[in-house]
Amino acid sequence: MEVIKAHPFEFHDKIALKGGFEQLGVRVVPHAIARYGSYIARGVIMMPSYINIGAYVDSGTMVDTWATVGSCAQIGKNVHLSGGVGVGGVLEPVQAAPVVIEDNCFIGSRCIIVEGAHIGKAAVLGANTVITKSTKIIDVSNEEAKEYRGYVPPRSVVIPGSVSRKFPAGEYQTSAALIIGQRKESTDLKTSLNDALRDFDLAV
Repeated sequence: MEVIKAHPFEFHDKIALKGGFEQLGVRVVPHAIARYGSYIARGVIMMPSYINIGAYVDSGTMVDTWATVGSCAQIGKNVHLSGGVGVGGVLEPVQAAPVVIEDNCFIGSRCIIVEGAHIGKAAVLGANTVITKSTKIIDVSNEEAKEYRGYVPPRSVVIPGSVSRKFPAGEYQTSAALIIGQRKESTDLKTSLNDALRDFDLAV
């Protein structure tokens, strides 16, 4: 353990903070923190946020206010992790596989993605969506529902939902995620990150 000073703050840890952001071409807003051993590509924007050791964040991605990128999580290009998003790591708790979020995804405020879940390219997750390895992800956009576990297909627009489940004490609603449509090819990528959810009249 050693004392790490970043005036006027002081830390006591085994691993140094990442530095040299100017040379890396990364914008870091106070009080954003990245640990040494994380990879942050040129053009990334870190609002007050946290990126843990072993994480990979590719170019053009914004890690918005109070978002957390866990250890060894893999974040693609031009992703927007909105305020308060929690991307789980492989260390807390111990997981066999990292979370993967592919290029051009929009992850809405307060979403939680953990347990090695995989989000396909250009997918859009509405606010408060929770994706774990065991979450039922149900495509309800067609006449017949299709179910996924731990994987959101590319270009899916996803919102929080629930499913009925019987227990000894009765029938209750448990958390699920609903695929309600697809991002439109005709929408420009830069604007569709927000507009894709507005098309369905949903919060981001």
